[in-house]
Formats: sequence, structure tokens, C-alpha cells
Amino acid sequence: MPVDQQSLHLPTKPGVYLFKTRDGRVLYVGKASNLQNRVRSYFAKNPDRAMIPKLVEKSDNVDCIVTNSTNEALILERQLIREHKPRYNSRLKDDKSFPFIAITNEAAPRVMYTRHPPEGARLWGPFPDAGAAKRVIQLLRRHFGIRDCKELLPQGCLAMHIGLCAAPCIEYGNYDARVSAATQVLDGDGNALMTMLGNEMDEHSNGLRYEAAARSRDMIAAVRKTLSQQVIHSRFYQDCDAIGFASRGDLGTVVILCAEKGIVVGQVQYPLMHRGDIGESVSRVIAEHYAQRRPPKTVLVPAPIGDWMEEWLSEKRGSKVDVRVPKRGELVQLQKMADSNAEMLAMRNQNKESGSLEQRAADDAAILLNTERLDHIVCFDMAQLQGEGRVGASICLRNGRPDKKAYRTYTVKDDAQDDLGMMRGVVERWLKRQEEWPDLLLIDGGKVHLDEIHNLLIEHGLTDRVPLAALSKREETLHRINHDDLILDQRGRVLVFARDEAHRFVNGFHRKRRNKKGIADPLEEVDGLGAKKLQALLRHFGGRRGINHASQEDLCAVPGIGSALAQRIWQEIH
Repeated sequence: MPVDQQSLHLPTKPGVYLFKTRDGRVLYVGKASNLQNRVRSYFAKNPDRAMIPKLVEKSDNVDCIVTNSTNEALILERQLIREHKPRYNSRLKDDKSFPFIAITNEAAPRVMYTRHPPEGARLWGPFPDAGAAKRVIQLLRRHFGIRDCKELLPQGCLAMHIGLCAAPCIEYGNYDARVSAATQVLDGDGNALMTMLGNEMDEHSNGLRYEAAARSRDMIAAVRKTLSQQVIHSRFYQDCDAIGFASRGDLGTVVILCAEKGIVVGQVQYPLMHRGDIGESVSRVIAEHYAQRRPPKTVLVPAPIGDWMEEWLSEKRGSKVDVRVPKRGELVQLQKMADSNAEMLAMRNQNKESGSLEQRAADDAAILLNTERLDHIVCFDMAQLQGEGRVGASICLRNGRPDKKAYRTYTVKDDAQDDLGMMRGVVERWLKRQEEWPDLLLIDGGKVHLDEIHNLLIEHGLTDRVPLAALSKREETLHRINHDDLILDQRGRVLVFARDEAHRFVNGFHRKRRNKKGIADPLEEVDGLGAKKLQALLRHFGGRRGINHASQEDLCAVPGIGSALAQRIWQEIH
């Protein structure tokens, strides 16, 4: 039922608001300087974004969290989007923060590659290309001997012995000068180091040491990629970042060109899920990009982003930051260059995404079943042979691809002999340990299996949280509660694949157990008879034949074998 505007009683204070469904799933997170006025705008007759009517229709409630200031609301919004990954928010495709290179402020500074920089450290980054950042750290350690160990060891460490550390823990010497030189390189003055690496590469090449020359060449490329080359120059680009934006449907790309002292010194790309509002998408990236770095004096944006984002940037910088949408002059040329780069990267990202046949299969199935998404599917199947080796298994598909780490196997421990009872017990064990609910719980079976598992979900109060379906092999028919049976076509191929993968996985597990049981000693199944006691039996009776002919009294004579255990052993043999 769509959320009712009259039932909302929101304060006029700054904070964060959350559109939610009845089962608590967050669909959208937003920030506001006045919560009441901002949420009221979502119920206007002519909304400014196409996604708003769908959002209001699918939401059952609007919660809010009041903050002391708009800046706190901005930080909280970022955290909540990371946590809940709302369907209608623009959000980064990779929610991990980008790594930094940090040099700590310890007595003997160390260099770090980290996503969570320590307090007081000097930072460089963030680096979207993590591999290049790691290679630069290798370079700094190799050429300057900057330590990376967590503590100083009085006896030194392996890095010292292989020439990657100047060993300030043993003799401090000119370590401060080494740190200063490394800092200078990270600040962008890498000419001397590039020259040294170039000479080293030539020397290796002339000596026919081509592998060593290739390593020097790769180091040069890493320095160039991380520290960036000077690609364009203008007297207007003094301390300025230009933000470009382009999108292809739901796939958006934000590019940030960084200019210092009249030179464009680097580019950072942020792929994201775009929900139709350019200002929101750009704001999302700005909050991420400048969370751990000092903003420049001027930020050029493709669309207005709001006064309070400008206030937040100014607070982060410690002085006024001018956020503008350029209209004329050379700043427009820089903005156009950022947009052109974003357009190129958006096209490349679209081609990369469209190549994911598995994701397209999951999207096609979601459309076929008229559901939001089927990015997370869990499928169950059972196996047995004439009542022996009763086992079950579940497989997991994420974005249409098998997530092998989430595969699970189950040994049936109750008295259920039929597939129906076995599956109920296995699914119930899975429900009790589950922390993340899938977009679809699929079981191999027909209507009878569907009804049994549906009753199980009712008992646990999970019918609203776990969408359920059963797929029978006859004509690939999909059964769902309160829906007509559906014969799957090509659009349902991901569901057929999930069922077949579960069948393959459970049969493989069943085969392994049968093979293991075929070569195992039957006495291993006796409760309380471990390897040591079995070894004692074999030693006492001289082999398996002696055990087979022993009476219960004879078995009790073996050290460690009591009367109850002797009786169980005798019953297992006879």
C-alpha cells in the first residue's frame, strides 16, 4: 500500500529520511535541512524525477533520523546508503572505499597501503587503481628503504635482509632524509626517480638482462600512472577539480579531473548506479571522493548540487570552496573535457556490463516473474538411494553466477525417509542460520513440495521476507503461491540453471558419501568407538576376523571397552 502523506509527522529539523517497505527493507535514503518540507515534495503532482512515483507507490512508511546539522546528515546519509544499498539511490558500484598511500607520523615513519588511514598520517589518494598504488609502495621501499612493519624489532626483520628496509630499528642514520625523498616523490616531483629508473632499465637492457629491464619498465609505468603526467596546461586551472558525468540507462560514470598550478595532473573514475538525478549522483561521488582528502578552491560540476554540499566542502577544506556550473571561458573547456572522458568511460562500462550474460539472464527472469530483481537465488535439492545416504544441498547464484563459497551440504539426521520430509528438515536448518535473505528461494519439486515449504515459512513468520518457488522438471513448470503455474521459456534460463546446478551438486555429494562408506570400516559407525579404541580391538584380537568371532564378554576384556559399547559393537557385527 503506498505511503500516506497525512500519516507522516516529521520534524522541521535537519536529518536523514528513509522510505521503507512493510518488512523493513529500505528503498531510498535522503538528506534534508528541513525534513518535513523535503519529504512533502515527494507527494507533489508533478515530481521532478521519474523514479518518485514508483518509490512512493512501493513504500509503506517513511522513517527519519534527526541530526544536529546538515553536515552530520550528509555523513549519516553516506553511511546508510553503504549499509542498506537502497534500490532507488544512486550508489557506487563498488561500495568499498578506495585505498590510500599513507606515511605515518611515528618516530620512524612507515608507509602503508590502507583503506582506513591512521590518525595524523600524511595521505595520498584515493587510488581507484589499487595495483598501481601497491607497486609505488614497492618502489618506495626498494629505492628509499621506507619500512612497512607494524613495530620496530631490535633484531631487524626479513625486509632489512633483502634490501627493502633501511632498518631504522637498528640504526636510524639518515632515515628522515629517506622519508623526505619518498614524500617528495608522492607529492608529484618524480623526475629524479624517473631518470634513475630509466638509466637502470637501459643498463639492464645493455647487459641483456631483459627480465630486470622489464621490471624497471613496469615500475616507470606504475609511477606515471599513480603520480600522473602533465596532460594539459592553463593559467586558469590553479586549484580546481572538474567533475564530468555521463550515463547509459542505470549505469552512470562520474569522472573527476584534478588540476593543480595550471596543470591537469590526474583523473579518477567512479562507476555507479544512476537513478535519474544527476545532482544526486554527483553529490554521492563528491561525498565519497573528498571524505579523506582536502577539497580544492574550485569545484566545477555538471549540475547544481545544493548549498549545503558547498558548505560541507568548505568545512572540509577550512576555507571557502567555490562550487559552480561553468557557462563560458576556459573553465567550460575543462568541464567539457571531464564530460567527454565520462562519456567515453560510460560507453566502455556499458559494453563491459552488457557482456555479462549471467546478469542479463537474472534480469530477464526478474522481468518474467514481475519482481524487482533476482540477483540472489538459493536453490535446494535432495538425494538418496533406497533410503541410504540421505543428503541435501543448497547452491547460491549471485548476479546469475554461482557463488561457490555459499554452497552448503546437509546430512539428513532425522527419521524422514521421503524427499518431502527430508527437504523440510534441511530448509529449516538453513533458515535458522540465515542472516541475509535471498531474492528467491527455489526448490526442486512440484506443488506438494511448494506447499510443505510454504507452511514451514508460515511457522517461522518468514513468508513476507523469503519469496518462494518450486521448479518441476515436467515441462520446466514453475509453481508459486497465489500465482498460476508458469512454463519457463528462454527468459527463465537462470532458474533452470539453478535447479540443474543444485541437482549436480547434491548428486556429487551423495556419490562421495557412498564411495567413502564403501571403503570405510562399518565399525566406524558405532557410537562411541573412535580410532584409538578400534585400534585397541584390532591389536587385542589380532585382526578383524578375531573381532567378528568375539562374544560380548570377550569384547569387554579389551581396555577402554565397557559393557554398553561392547553390546553396540556386537550388534553392529551381527
